[in-house]
Amino acid sequence: MRFRVLGPVRMDPRTPTAAKPRVVLATLLVQSNNVISTHSLIDELWGVAPPRTAATTLQVYVSQLRKALLAEGGVEPEPGRQPLLTQPPGYVMRVGPDDLDLTVFESLRARGRAAFEEREYATASRLLAESLALWSGPALSGIPHGPSLQTTAIRLEELRSEVLEQRIAADLKLGRHQELIGELMALAHEFPMRETLHELLMVALYRSGRQSDAVRAFHRVRRTLVDELGVEPDASLKRVLSRVLASDPALAWHPGRRPPRPRAVPSRAAPAGASGGTVRGAGAGAGSDTAARVRSSAQVGAAAIAGHPPGPAAAPAAPLLWLPPALTDFTGRDAELARYTTLFAESRTGTRPCVVAVSGRPGVGKTALAVQLAHHAEEFSGRVLVSLRDSAGRALTERAALIALLRRLMRPGDGPEELPGEPDELADLLHRTARGRDLLIVLDDVVAEAQVRLLLSAVADACVVLTSRRPLGALEQARHLVLDVLDRPASESLLLATGGPRMAQDPAAVAEIARLCGRLPLALRVAAGALAVRPHWTPADLARRLGDERTRLAALSLGDLDVRGGLLAAYQEVPEAERQAFRTLGLAPLPDFPLWVAESLLDLEPEAAEERLEELVRAQLLEARRPADDAGEVRYGYHPLLRSLALETAAEVDGPAAVAEAVARLGRACLLRARAADARLAPGRDRLASVLVTDLGDLAGHDPAVAAPLRWLQAESAGLLGVLRGLHAGGHWDLVCALASALGGYYEACALWDDWEASHEQALDAARRSGNAVAEAALLRSVGDLSWQRRHTGRAVDCHRHAARLFALAGDGIGAARCLTGEADVLLGQGEPERAGALYRQALARARSAGDARGCADARRGLALLALVEGRPADCLAELDACAAAAAALGDVRWHGYARRIADHVRAQRPTGPAAWSRLEIRPGVWLMNPPAATSGRG
Repeated sequence: MRFRVLGPVRMDPRTPTAAKPRVVLATLLVQSNNVISTHSLIDELWGVAPPRTAATTLQVYVSQLRKALLAEGGVEPEPGRQPLLTQPPGYVMRVGPDDLDLTVFESLRARGRAAFEEREYATASRLLAESLALWSGPALSGIPHGPSLQTTAIRLEELRSEVLEQRIAADLKLGRHQELIGELMALAHEFPMRETLHELLMVALYRSGRQSDAVRAFHRVRRTLVDELGVEPDASLKRVLSRVLASDPALAWHPGRRPPRPRAVPSRAAPAGASGGTVRGAGAGAGSDTAARVRSSAQVGAAAIAGHPPGPAAAPAAPLLWLPPALTDFTGRDAELARYTTLFAESRTGTRPCVVAVSGRPGVGKTALAVQLAHHAEEFSGRVLVSLRDSAGRALTERAALIALLRRLMRPGDGPEELPGEPDELADLLHRTARGRDLLIVLDDVVAEAQVRLLLSAVADACVVLTSRRPLGALEQARHLVLDVLDRPASESLLLATGGPRMAQDPAAVAEIARLCGRLPLALRVAAGALAVRPHWTPADLARRLGDERTRLAALSLGDLDVRGGLLAAYQEVPEAERQAFRTLGLAPLPDFPLWVAESLLDLEPEAAEERLEELVRAQLLEARRPADDAGEVRYGYHPLLRSLALETAAEVDGPAAVAEAVARLGRACLLRARAADARLAPGRDRLASVLVTDLGDLAGHDPAVAAPLRWLQAESAGLLGVLRGLHAGGHWDLVCALASALGGYYEACALWDDWEASHEQALDAARRSGNAVAEAALLRSVGDLSWQRRHTGRAVDCHRHAARLFALAGDGIGAARCLTGEADVLLGQGEPERAGALYRQALARARSAGDARGCADARRGLALLALVEGRPADCLAELDACAAAAAALGDVRWHGYARRIADHVRAQRPTGPAAWSRLEIRPGVWLMNPPAATSGRG
């Protein structure tokens, strides 16, 4: 075993001698195969007062660890074999299942617990003993502990004690009481207030014929508890004393008799008559689905050693309650609570019991809501919760689910000693057990309808709440509730309720934290807890740490509350084809995307892509969003934290080459549609459409980019800019230039100056990186137009002249002529009509000779405006007619309408001298104020 943390922290072939590198090693190992952020490691190393050089020093420690991980003889590991990797936002230690003692311990522990529950006590004893043999001292010893390591060490020591108690319980089941006495006495001395150990010691002494020693053992622990804590021993320990004093023969060892299956016992928080085990608790406000342990299996085994379930004789008469505690800070879901509480009350007086199926993504609060509903329904005589997954997260079989519910519902002395083996027989027994009882049953974490169909038929008289990630749509007569995230007020209220008084000091930061957590209840609770346990943080500090999408999931981890783990479990449950789609679709533009984006990213036909999307929606890994007006196609999007997971897993699993290929496919699909829309709105405008990335194919006439280009651009504009940025980050220079050029006309028409500038800045950088002079010239000309409209006239002239030179060097006379028209527009706006007229006429001559209808229309527009401001209306109308004719030849409806509109105004005004217009529409939607004054503006 290469790495050890169950004792002094060690690794092979060599452990660093300095303490700080070993702290880094331990922190990475206890969360092996997960990315640990640099911020978390710095907190662990230095706490509230890190040095100024903390990040650099951490890099040194990591370097020392990597050197220590060298193979024997100092030979560098083969490429790809170094386990300590840099992965934003921090580091990850890749560890195999047999390389770390902690993972082996947890595996043996889970197998041992399962064997104990199946009454395979010899196997349980062996496996649990093997897990304990891995320990060589206190967990994580030999190093200083920061907040995370301290919490982990406490948790591991508790697990060690639990495993030890369960191993002893298994040995007692096997009749090894005499050989256990010495070990138990030593443990009782070491842990004088651990009541389960004293209970096991009393049973071992009694079975060895030492009844008086068993009584003395009780009085020793009682004296300790009273003197130290002022409390009496719990009811289970007192019951063992009563049975010892009564010489209960059932408490004695009976060789040759197979021990009956132990029945769970209630925790101190649960009333008599409840059952034991593990339930899925309500962790976060309106609900995280984190595991809540009611009582350990070792305690169950200790109480059931004699083959009799614990509890006083009057227990059957008590109400049956087996639920996690109600949350005092439960927030939100008021409408759901009111509706279903009323529904349960009505179902008790009607003839049809109620079955409610609650579904939603991990961390949305399904279990918490179900538990809160059960606590509100106090009128039921029995309320129980059963988790339909085992401690390792595996789904229970149909038979195991029936047995789990039977164990909750069967009272002491009920039912056969041996449970039936067939599911149908178990269902019959469950039906007899539940019949006539007023029950509310919570079946938590259901995997599929088949898992519970037989169970539901057996408890047809009970009210049932099911929770699941996927909607259980095939269940007959179930009422479905699909939980979404909390609304904004409820999410902020949850942060205030769970984050301590400092959270209330910065309302703006609270709102930002809620937004960054996607208002997911589990994420909100973890974020609030992270602030509460770090007194040196402010809410603004927390918001800043959550602000980076790459580090957000790593920051949302606190002890065993791990947002990433819950989301990852849902991801891992779907088939590989859906997992691959989930990862790749994370590259889609924000905030949501249509079907054609999925087609391009996944490289699938429309039908196959839609099927893949719908599978992800059913798995709660993707959201389907219908437009508010119910018009248009369905769009798809991620919850923000799920998108973070998609990008993270794509980088880990698929690698940079596959990601780059998918981004390029998406870029080409966007470019195809953007060019089609631009060609419909402004035919012939895009100078790069015929020279750069030309092998795109054609779109069908019914495609929205062709049929309704302006509406399509309005819907996709934000996403297209995001795609452009992604293309730039991936080095797809030609696609960046071509897409920015295709979008320039829309940005101008809708006055989206900021998007225009942002897209063209990146595109110009791409053009210069790739050395594409024509692309640089086309983009500079567009930037010149933008600068003119923003009144940056000096820059506008420079851009047009530079673009004209580049076009000329590239032999593109059409592009150079269009730059003359752009520069003339600037001069006309500055009150220099003579210079502007000369440039317009040059541009027209060149456009005519090159056969550029777009250039001719643009130059004639400029000459018409020049004639207008100089008081030559007849010349103006003639040029406008020529402009309209050129626009009609192009099929440009917008420019044709513009020319006709200006002509109508001129005829209405009929100026006879130089025009004194207060404003003049110099291009479609672009206005000059007080022309031809020295300054120009745009309205």
